[in-house]
Amino acid sequence: MAIADIVTRTQTGPSRSLPATYGERPAIDGPGMAALVEWVEGIAALTQPDHIHWVDGSRAENEYLLREMVDEGKLIKLNPEWRPGSYLARSHPSDVARTEARTFIASEKEEAAGPTNNWAAPAEIRATLEGVFEGSMRGRTMYVVPFSMGAVGGPLSHIGVQVTDSAYAVASIGIMTRVGTEVVRQIADGAPWVKTVHSVGAPLEPGQQDVAWPCNDEKYIVHFPDTLEVWSFGSGYGGNAILAKKCFALRIASVIGRDEGWLAEHMLLIRVISPEGKAYHVAAAFPSACGKTNLAMLRPTIPGWRVETLGDDIAWIRPGEDGRLWAINPEAGFFGVAPGTGESTNVTAVETLWGNTIFTNVALRPDGDVWWEGLTDQAPAELIDWEGNPWTPDSGRPAAHPNSRFTVAAAQCPQIAADWDTPEGVPLDAILFGGRRATNVPLVVEATDWTHGVFLGSTISSERTAAAEGTVGELRRDPFAMLPFCGYNMADYFGHWVSIGQRLRFDRAPRIFQVNWFRKGADGRFLWPGFGDNSRVIDWIIRRVEGRVPAVDSPIGRLPRIEDLNLDGMEVSEADLEELFAIDPDSWLAEADLTEEFYDTFGDRIPSSLRAELSSLRYRLKQA
Repeated sequence: MAIADIVTRTQTGPSRSLPATYGERPAIDGPGMAALVEWVEGIAALTQPDHIHWVDGSRAENEYLLREMVDEGKLIKLNPEWRPGSYLARSHPSDVARTEARTFIASEKEEAAGPTNNWAAPAEIRATLEGVFEGSMRGRTMYVVPFSMGAVGGPLSHIGVQVTDSAYAVASIGIMTRVGTEVVRQIADGAPWVKTVHSVGAPLEPGQQDVAWPCNDEKYIVHFPDTLEVWSFGSGYGGNAILAKKCFALRIASVIGRDEGWLAEHMLLIRVISPEGKAYHVAAAFPSACGKTNLAMLRPTIPGWRVETLGDDIAWIRPGEDGRLWAINPEAGFFGVAPGTGESTNVTAVETLWGNTIFTNVALRPDGDVWWEGLTDQAPAELIDWEGNPWTPDSGRPAAHPNSRFTVAAAQCPQIAADWDTPEGVPLDAILFGGRRATNVPLVVEATDWTHGVFLGSTISSERTAAAEGTVGELRRDPFAMLPFCGYNMADYFGHWVSIGQRLRFDRAPRIFQVNWFRKGADGRFLWPGFGDNSRVIDWIIRRVEGRVPAVDSPIGRLPRIEDLNLDGMEVSEADLEELFAIDPDSWLAEADLTEEFYDTFGDRIPSSLRAELSSLRYRLKQA
């Protein structure tokens, strides 16, 4: 099929409410437009779609696509009385999460990808991709989605284009990014852009009936850091299909940041406002299941304190001319895990989901609303589970998939900062690293300087087992919470962090802290209540930033004096507080050995300054 023969409309034709030019290529001229069109036509020639649709990001277009998916049985429209403008998608049971085992970094040299990534030789994987993508969009529409990460034209923003044969992906990208012809205009004017290609890998023969969730058993998510491309095949789910998210915003952006001198981080971003009205900005990196979203939407239990949400998942951080670090949330929405999100754990998130939300793999209530484990303390008497089967509390299986999701605009969050999408970003006062540790790691520890803070970030880990069974040796490493998302050799990434600190003014660099909400006692009980009471740790951190309270030196860093923690209204025993900050030198020396083993997997690429930090830690522990 010749490119000229591919019409520019969806199969069912445009809605009467849409303009006659619906779906057509924008009439924009400029030096970069020819390259964009040539790229789109090249992908179309390979994938052979029936139609090409250039997405303009308008509300009318979005409503049309959503209505079309409902008509095709790919979305269920929820009861507008309970969830106006909201929909439920059910994926194929084999396509429910990121496919990290099929995620590759195709750098020219294997050592550039490093031991924590799956490496693929670029020429070989391109040949494989050409084979699976050939004809993969037959019978479908290929959507061309121009998007911006960060405000369009912002000094910290970057742009890209995704081509996809999934209308579900288009609707999700429209929530998670800024989509529209303004991005095409930037490309036409010569702005650099990232190329992302996605297909569910389920071509349709003439007259063949489509399925509710097309996908393919064969899957690839391949990143080309040298040419700033992402190719994803076979999955329609989440980060496998919304390529602007983890693929671009972290894996590819981390490479761009390395080359341009900034950081692309798996971090939430918040503004903390003191009772006196002074604002502080905090970025925090946590692996999954460590309270990241809860902290992003924190409601302090200390009277007078407020938290405004700036971002819940990704931060792009650049050194400013003033010697500080400036950060933006490059996303426009939240793509959050539903189970465990409830009024008792994160009421802000629940309030955000009042409408205009795409839910995936949650349960459906008889009244047309949705439910998932943790939304309420008591489950409804009957539901339709995430696979479309009847469910009751006696069914013996989850009603919602454990990785079920919600996709919603950040602007709907009741705690969102009024200037959350300011193009210039906000100046950082503190950076937090955390993991889920039942043992060893105190509630909070302050790094002694920037390099020590990088050392703390490089050693972040979570215990695999419950507290009663957990031992120091059973750690899941996730340095900087970036293990699955760093687009190049992680040892070089550690070195990049060290070098960023050298560009900051000593008195303006953000202070770095490690936190651990999950330490347990010998009886397996959490020693710290967490959730809103984590604001008490933030309170101490801010007073440290201000220099208003001293700290206690320890072998692993600076600890609070108990009397400097605001514990008013809390019921935490002195014994629990003592255990929260207890440091066992022998256990820490054993952990230092594990850190050295981890560093050794990178050979001689680990920065010498971090090796020195490890040696100093051992020395201090032996002197304790």
